[in-house]
Amino acid sequence: MAGKISMRVQQFIYMALATATAATIAAAVSAAETPTPPGAVYHSTAAPAGRRVFFGELHLHTTLSYDAWTYGTKVTPDQAYKFGRGETVMIEAEQVGREEGLSTHDAVPARRPWPLDFMAVTDHSEFIGTLHQLDDPNGEFARSAPGQKILKNPPSAMRLRRDAEDDPAKMPPGLNDPRRLLQSEWRSMVEVANNNYEPGKFTTFIGYEWTSQPEGKNLHRNVIFNSEHAPIPFTALDSTRPEDLWRYLERVRADGIDVIAIPHNGNVSGGLMYDWNGSDGKPIDEAYAQERALNEPLTEIVQIKGQSETAPVLSPNDEFANFEIFDHLLGGRTKSDPHGSYIRDAYGRGLVIQAKVGTNPFKYGLVGGADIHNGLSTSDENTFAGGQFGIDPRTMLPEGATAMHDLAEEPNKNPERPEFDFLERGSAGLTGVWAEENTRNSIFAALKRKETFATSGPRMRLRVFGGWDLKPALLKDASWVEKAYGQGVPMGGDLPAHQGGHAPAFILQALKDPDGANLDRIQVVKVWLAGGTYHEKVFDAIVSGGRKVDTRTGQAPPVGNTVNLKTGEYTNSIGAPQLLGVWHDPQFKPGEAAVYYARVLEIPTPRWSTLLAVKRNLPVPTARPATIQERGFSSPIWYTPPAHSN
Repeated sequence: MAGKISMRVQQFIYMALATATAATIAAAVSAAETPTPPGAVYHSTAAPAGRRVFFGELHLHTTLSYDAWTYGTKVTPDQAYKFGRGETVMIEAEQVGREEGLSTHDAVPARRPWPLDFMAVTDHSEFIGTLHQLDDPNGEFARSAPGQKILKNPPSAMRLRRDAEDDPAKMPPGLNDPRRLLQSEWRSMVEVANNNYEPGKFTTFIGYEWTSQPEGKNLHRNVIFNSEHAPIPFTALDSTRPEDLWRYLERVRADGIDVIAIPHNGNVSGGLMYDWNGSDGKPIDEAYAQERALNEPLTEIVQIKGQSETAPVLSPNDEFANFEIFDHLLGGRTKSDPHGSYIRDAYGRGLVIQAKVGTNPFKYGLVGGADIHNGLSTSDENTFAGGQFGIDPRTMLPEGATAMHDLAEEPNKNPERPEFDFLERGSAGLTGVWAEENTRNSIFAALKRKETFATSGPRMRLRVFGGWDLKPALLKDASWVEKAYGQGVPMGGDLPAHQGGHAPAFILQALKDPDGANLDRIQVVKVWLAGGTYHEKVFDAIVSGGRKVDTRTGQAPPVGNTVNLKTGEYTNSIGAPQLLGVWHDPQFKPGEAAVYYARVLEIPTPRWSTLLAVKRNLPVPTARPATIQERGFSSPIWYTPPAHSN
């Protein structure tokens, strides 16, 4: 089922979504004053059908992060929040990457093309603020010999830290007591987050990144608090074991503050992020599974260092698996083992483990993030130009030798940055939540119940309901959303006990980015357990333009491609602004546990590297695709046969 709708109808839909909960803003302000206690369920006075989409950022670094400072970042957390909410901030010329003779004391304005609804600055808690000390020229560290050495060559600080991790005695004064600064910097981060919180308009969360990386394998988590205060972070200097982080989170909850951890970049974890075993090497048991599920309801599926959904080697029959692949460990070019590194694989492993121990440790909802390291959270394709940085393309677009470097076909040979290949990095991801109001309580509740989706950057809106009696006729009812909540479960939920012998039905809805490309299709990705192992299949569920799915291959023909590689432009003459329909699983078996999530694809559009090349009259790089199909991923809906229920 598919179809095009007029621009007038499309505008009406967007206006309806935008005004659906306007009456709840006053209630939101008072509700936001008291954080929901840990373990309690946040209840809004608004009905679930009144939930609307809010877009936000839960993964961003500023000058307080050790690595970000070495990249030249001077943006503070306060500036980062102001940029995120749509205000103009001034960026020092040395961070811009332009070559117009600007002195290091000049600055250029930067502003997001559209404001975020919610945001968390998540600076690395390890060595937080230590290098930021060097920005005070009269400080003791800046006047010291080690400080002077770092100031002359900022990237050398990364090698200095790596050496000191092997032998702490090698860390020079100023860097040898990272916990000394942690308390004061944390107080400042908490204060800044609270000062920028405006219930009903812009929500901020106190947060940080726990940066565990044993043997170069990424186990990083972002920690997000639902409170106006939070204890000193538990860092990877305290422990690199996720289990120890979870126990810290449980102590925090016991003290009255709700908190979650969000893993990211499983794609570069070398198979550890979604391993069969705990960090002690022992197979996951029920206690571990329960602890992980409690502390980590979400995982990040896409950001500038690639996507963590799947890879062609894991999903050879998925024609769209080869998207923004980043497949080597951080800090070098060593390939990351894909098995245990991707979320689709984790969903299958979770079913196997649940059948054995009774609990699924990988029952994750999905979010997207930036992981941008210059404090400027952006996600549009033209607001990225490689590296770790967000830009305002009007004032910060690289040119000259800088643009040529960002588009280089060969990886960076700088020994201080062996992992840096700007071209392999993609534009940032984005998190969407369905919540009653723009407040900490409401958005945090949506995160915990996993009524979330991720996109590779665009503001497409994605909604999924699952149930046993959801029929196509329901969509003709003006109150279909209300009835879908009553008759089914939204994404992030569990199908109720099996009813009758028929297959579950799923309502799938996607709306295009109001300023972006039309939609190609909505797919349903199914992972299920059979014969003691897990299997996967991608179904083209709703397709635009009247195309038909080939009954032999199960795939729809390509939507086409309107991108002009000479101008970097495309047209919305193909695809559809909205896709909506009901899909039934044609291969459902009541005795097989399953996971279902939706993936929506846009029509092809130019990648950031193509846009930069066209703008600066440079050759379009061939090492990466010239065009991409941006996408969104819904949190799953799970089906568990009664004999295997939690």
